[in-house]
Amino acid sequence: MKTIFTGALCLLLALTAFGQAKQFTISGYLKDESNGEALIGANVFVREISGGTTANVYGFYSITLAEGTYNLDVSYVGYGDTHKVIDLTQDIRLDLELRSADAELETVVITSEAIDENVASIEMSTIELEMKAIEKLPAFAGEVDVLKSIQLLPGVSSVGEGTAGFNVRGGSVGQNLVLLDEAPVYQSSHLFGFFSVFNPDAVKDVKLYKGGIPTRYGGRLSSILDIRMKEGNNKDYDVAGGVGTVFSRLAVEGPIKKDKSSFIIAGRRSYADVLVRPFTNMLSDGAGMYFYDLTAKTNFNINDINRVYVSGYLGRDVFSFDESQGFDWGNRTATVRWNHLYGNKLFSNFSAFYSNYDYGFSFGTNKLDKFDWAAEVSTWNFKPEFNWFLNVNNELTFGGEAILYGFEPANASTVNNGIRTDISLDRRKALETAVYLSNDQKLSDKLFAQYGVRFSYFNNLGGSLMTYGDTLAGVEKPLLAVTEKGDWESIASYQNVEPRASLRYQLSELSSVKASYNRMSQYIHQISNTTASTPIDIWQPSDNNIAPQMGNQVAMGYFRNIGGKRFETSAEVYYKWNKNQVDYIDGAELFINEFIASQLLSGVGRAYGLELYVKKNAGRLTGWVSYTLGKSELKVDGINFGNDRKNHEGNWYATRFDQRHNLKVAGFYDLTKRVSLSANFSFMSGTPTTFPTDRYMSAGYVIPYVSGSERNNFRLPNYHRLDASLTINNVWRGKKNRSGNDHIVFSVYNLYARKNPFSIYFSQGRDRQMTDAPQQTAAKQLSLIGTLIPAVTYNFKF
Repeated sequence: MKTIFTGALCLLLALTAFGQAKQFTISGYLKDESNGEALIGANVFVREISGGTTANVYGFYSITLAEGTYNLDVSYVGYGDTHKVIDLTQDIRLDLELRSADAELETVVITSEAIDENVASIEMSTIELEMKAIEKLPAFAGEVDVLKSIQLLPGVSSVGEGTAGFNVRGGSVGQNLVLLDEAPVYQSSHLFGFFSVFNPDAVKDVKLYKGGIPTRYGGRLSSILDIRMKEGNNKDYDVAGGVGTVFSRLAVEGPIKKDKSSFIIAGRRSYADVLVRPFTNMLSDGAGMYFYDLTAKTNFNINDINRVYVSGYLGRDVFSFDESQGFDWGNRTATVRWNHLYGNKLFSNFSAFYSNYDYGFSFGTNKLDKFDWAAEVSTWNFKPEFNWFLNVNNELTFGGEAILYGFEPANASTVNNGIRTDISLDRRKALETAVYLSNDQKLSDKLFAQYGVRFSYFNNLGGSLMTYGDTLAGVEKPLLAVTEKGDWESIASYQNVEPRASLRYQLSELSSVKASYNRMSQYIHQISNTTASTPIDIWQPSDNNIAPQMGNQVAMGYFRNIGGKRFETSAEVYYKWNKNQVDYIDGAELFINEFIASQLLSGVGRAYGLELYVKKNAGRLTGWVSYTLGKSELKVDGINFGNDRKNHEGNWYATRFDQRHNLKVAGFYDLTKRVSLSANFSFMSGTPTTFPTDRYMSAGYVIPYVSGSERNNFRLPNYHRLDASLTINNVWRGKKNRSGNDHIVFSVYNLYARKNPFSIYFSQGRDRQMTDAPQQTAAKQLSLIGTLIPAVTYNFKF
């Protein structure tokens, strides 16, 4: 560790010396003229040096140049360009507000990035979408959805309808870190995966890192999904919302003090239970089926060098069968951030945030016989980060974070004939800390590099230290001893060095090649042996029996714009190799199990693939086509060991989220200035599943058996689906001099009524069979949605 920081200090000194010539700095904030929102990633181009910089996530930029006169072009697609001539003889603070381009331009642009940003940027394996693009996509029940939108892009998928979360490059749902204004969200879905918890009225920017992950992020192996909320209009008051088939939403934003502070509050509530209740008695006796969420944010521009942001989220899903039975889950987050400028080159952000995910269920029709279970995971985090704009060729990012985890695996009790028994498990806690440093460096006019390192440390604290004995792989481990540790005494600790590096070489104005490498450490684990992630999966910290997951990834890509930059194209290949991957013995009992580590197995994983992407940016017809050819496998002793009865040495087997082919097509066509069509098509290879290879007979019943502990030995049928929508703008508002705008969306989900399989199960049947006759079993397919679903949604803003 000493060597790391000695090297970092030398780097800082060398880079500082590099910029000691007589120079001055231009810095400031770039914002939207109409509402004061920061323009994340807006470009500042200096003609005289044929280069420049981009604004950070708070809209701040800084560029240092030699004394002289310069022409600055400030641009952000969807906004008019701003040109400034600067006579640079001293440091200059230049805050700019860009004006949105006319409506005709907005209809032909589906991204907020510069039109050649995919070629010129150092970033690869990165997806960024703004809400203007997401809002155009057809969605389930006509509702705009962040998570469903990113699943239309290369390398991102899910294991099927009605499943929570998403999979990235062959990784599990639990290997994705989802952040809402920097606070982690442990369950990102409402209604078992049909909707995400992110209200589109409150979201400004969505960015997914699949590879080449910057050093400021850590804690997960597969991806980082960074979602930034709107700050609120600091110019005028706006009211926006929508009335749809499943839920309605409303958002209010406006200035607290004009140009100084603002707020936004956005809420949603589903109402299937409200609409159905008058027509059926199924929802009597306290039964309910609904979800809601509330998102809020405010900010205060204290002065030119200090800004404070406060944001939060509260959401819940409730499925109750009556007053005493049902299950529910929900997230809570709170974030406080302070931006401070040290001079005009050093930008700092200090964040403190809290996140809690709690979930549980209750069964039993009376107080004398019932079962209650609840669990939760909480996070308290403090994160200081600094951006040092050293000179036109170097930008340093450095900082650290401290995370305190709290785990409650089971707060449970049973009541049998009026006698209550507490079967709760002890709470656990852990501390994770990290420091990081990276540099974005322009090495030449064509070569750009981003490199750095993250050092992470994890300590599992307090509680019971379980010691298990060795046994044959795949067999439950015997418990040898239990040692009680003090509240803050260490159970186990780990430390890891995580290097990161990315390179971009500009072949021409229209093409570039890129390469990246990153190493990630994951210290907490999502424990689930179901086919897909569910809201009641358990989170478990690393301890003396469960080592942290470690992952490495390399990627290379070719990026090119063609047709006068009307088309973006890219091709990327990646290879990932991981260790300490968690799997389970056959028949593992993971629910309310104090000795859960005795049933866990550890192995290695690998995933590799090719991602192709073509996007059309301009014209009446816009959209993209993405294709992923990938493979994801695990090798765990005790699983898929075939005939090796002596050592149970495992062979490679497909993960349950392995999809060989994944094709997505999204298209948008403007019929007129007011009317547009959109459609998206998805095709995915069937996901792996485990089917029995043999069977036994006992008392006339068929008992399935899997020989050699084969895992994921069959695949479900292929999945494909077409969605379409028609949007009519200015239905009521925006006409006859009414202020504001509105639109109505008619959509159809699963247009040709494909019965896509969620699972396949085997049934013996209920018919009586002859004693001597072979017992008949049948495979049955379960489809959650086997028909088309029409919907209509009315959206407004005034």
